[in-house]
Amino acid sequence: MRLGLGTYAFRWSIGHKDQVPDVPMSALDVLEVAIGHGLSVVQFADNLPLHKLSNAELGDLVSRARVAGVTLELGTQSFDVEQVRNYLEIGEKIGAPILRVALDGPDNEKPLDALAAEFVSLLPLARAKRIKIAVENHFDFPSDRLVALLRRIDDPQVGVCLDVANSICAGEWPAETVGRLAAHTINLHLKDYVIEPDPYGVGFRILGCPLGDGRTDCAAVLGAADYPDEMSVILEHWLPGYPDLSEARSKEAVWLARSVTYARSQLGLA
Repeated sequence: MRLGLGTYAFRWSIGHKDQVPDVPMSALDVLEVAIGHGLSVVQFADNLPLHKLSNAELGDLVSRARVAGVTLELGTQSFDVEQVRNYLEIGEKIGAPILRVALDGPDNEKPLDALAAEFVSLLPLARAKRIKIAVENHFDFPSDRLVALLRRIDDPQVGVCLDVANSICAGEWPAETVGRLAAHTINLHLKDYVIEPDPYGVGFRILGCPLGDGRTDCAAVLGAADYPDEMSVILEHWLPGYPDLSEARSKEAVWLARSVTYARSQLGLA
């Protein structure tokens, strides 16, 4: 398995919703961070969409990645057939083996047969481009529904992008999610979290933390299935925002460094 960087590790440095820095982190900036850590993969998610890059910017990104020996992957948010077609074309340009697609609330409302048919319509293009589609378990899309979708598609060109923590929002603990999805997984998002009691005793909060500092049983996740040898393990984190977002931006680099160290020293990921 290959250790990589996801752009959601730099949510605040890239800019998130209405919180955008004066000089947002660029795609090339993210790539340089990955190169600096000796990572072999960068996955550009929907928070840094590659379709917004100019041809020159995309060319520079690909050239730098090739020189450094870094594989580029890409991703979209919510399922739209035409957008996925466009991203398969972009994926071919950058040599991406994986297109991650995160299904959201509206996707959860579609009949499964109709959603599966839309995926099936894309399979000839995905095969032609030699890109596998990795469907992420997202907040509003339960794992059992995702498995049912894959059974309807029934094609090795489509698998799971397993995020170890997202499905807490769908009422699943990570061990449940991993147990349901590991056998279908072709791409892995690895992050960690803690559960903190509210300071006034009113319930609790689930917060992100650097890898190894929280509740994610990373060893169990990595041992849950016979994953593809070439599968990328993408580091992300849920670093919360702060009133002064410069503090959050400075912590992103620190959290990533700690996560990379843990992944290498304790999990044996290269």
